Amino acid sequence: MSDTKTDLPRRSTYRHGDLRAALLQAGVELAREGGPQAVVLREATRRAGVVPNAAYRHFASQQELLQAVRSASLAALARAIETEMLQALASLPARRPAAALARASLRAVGTGYMEFAQDEPGLFRTAFSVPDLFKGAPVPEKGGDSGLNPFQLLGTALDKFVVAGLLTPKQRIGADYLAWSAVHGLALLLIEGPLREMPRQQARMVGQRLLDMVEKGIY
Repeated sequence: MSDTKTDLPRRSTYRHGDLRAALLQAGVELAREGGPQAVVLREATRRAGVVPNAAYRHFASQQELLQAVRSASLAALARAIETEMLQALASLPARRPAAALARASLRAVGTGYMEFAQDEPGLFRTAFSVPDLFKGAPVPEKGGDSGLNPFQLLGTALDKFVVAGLLTPKQRIGADYLAWSAVHGLALLLIEGPLREMPRQQARMVGQRLLDMVEKGIY
């Protein structure tokens, strides 16, 4: 994947009565710039070019706006993973073995995940932010072009390991949580931890070695 910003719709001035979309786009821009803490309803209304009271028909509170922005951020992550998967699978032979398909799918999910975190750290943090007010509330479901969210894309890749005979049904249980924890942990180290100054090329090499470890560890 390239180092360019993820292709999310950019905010345009509020027109044609679609204020909710304008506010959401403004919220996405705020998240991109400063993470979940930056998603402030009053600032979103300012960027949309309307008075604060006009927003309340669409978002009754800052928390509602943040939930919508979280959904949009998850969808952007899912699309980044899907793009990585399409590129990875296109490089395989037409008559690819099931095992090769499974391995390429899993690596693409992990690669897309880590690349998105580094390309869009603000949106990545927002996608997985869980403020105290949301304790017990499910992460908003929002998928990419396939309709699957990032966790479901990971699960689909791991299901291919079972189909290929690389994992038994028993080994498959919980494997998605193990793989997710490992990749998410490295992503956070790279964007806000002690590895944040690591050169991008080196980060990619470390990421691929981590995916080697994940693949071997889930057997």
